[in-house]
Amino acid sequence: MNPTELAQTAQRITDAVETAIMGKKETVELATAILLANGHLLIEDIPGVGKTTLAKALARALGLSFKRIQFTPDLLPSDITGSSIFNQKSGEFEVRPGPVFANIVLADEINRTTPKTQSALLECMEERQVTIDGVPHTLPAPFFVIATQNNIEITGTYPLPEAQLDRFMGRLTIGYPTRDAEKQILVGQKHIKPVDSINPVVTGAEILAMQAAVRDIYVSEQLHDYVLDIVTATRQLPAVSLGASPRGSLSLLYASQAWAALQNRDYVKPDDVKLLAPIILAHRLTVRPEQRVRGVTALTCVREAIDRCRVPDGIQTRR
Repeated sequence: MNPTELAQTAQRITDAVETAIMGKKETVELATAILLANGHLLIEDIPGVGKTTLAKALARALGLSFKRIQFTPDLLPSDITGSSIFNQKSGEFEVRPGPVFANIVLADEINRTTPKTQSALLECMEERQVTIDGVPHTLPAPFFVIATQNNIEITGTYPLPEAQLDRFMGRLTIGYPTRDAEKQILVGQKHIKPVDSINPVVTGAEILAMQAAVRDIYVSEQLHDYVLDIVTATRQLPAVSLGASPRGSLSLLYASQAWAALQNRDYVKPDDVKLLAPIILAHRLTVRPEQRVRGVTALTCVREAIDRCRVPDGIQTRR
């Protein structure tokens, strides 16, 4: 798949999703970029702004198998991965796959379940497999986890551990719509929800081909160094106790390639890296408690890291 075909196919996806998520073009494009980079997405925002709608709209536009898991305090790991059940007729154990065996998995309100249950997703997200009674089972491809969490309520929630956060390629917020967009929502949803009328615009085979094509987007040696400069800077900030991991470096590189593809380019620019760094790196940082009290956030730390790094000029755009 050449860059033009890749961009045109991605445009079909974003156009379809935007019929349900109005006035949030960049958010939709960023979510699509994370999908094409073969990552997973964490959507963190207040209730009612469209977190679940974005996930459902993406699933419908892609036409892939979709399962929603409502995370609650009493959810068990086997409720996600599945379990091995003894069949009395055959006299053998048989695997009953859980809802994670789908192309797109919506982990709704992921921080409302215990760390033990949250950890059931670790192997799924990183290795694309599930181990049940010691036997690994491969998950379908493509495999895309979209998790949502409410960042306002604290009661009855369990913060995601660093290992879990690091497996999400990016974290997005949606925010309130503009007045005009909200008016469109009021008028357009009198009788039907737009997400229910979205039809598939791509196939699973096309998604896999797009994910493979994204890795061929050219990245110059200067931009490899620029990515590493930013990630290294996050580890050296005085306000940060835990900087971005090597997985974060890879995620920033892959996401930048996907974003360049969405812009119909076959090469990555420094602006791609600068745009994506807060989305890809901020949730991976741990800010020191005394700095949090002063209002320092992971997002401001990533922006400081970007400001510390020299932007490369005269980059190569071809091999």
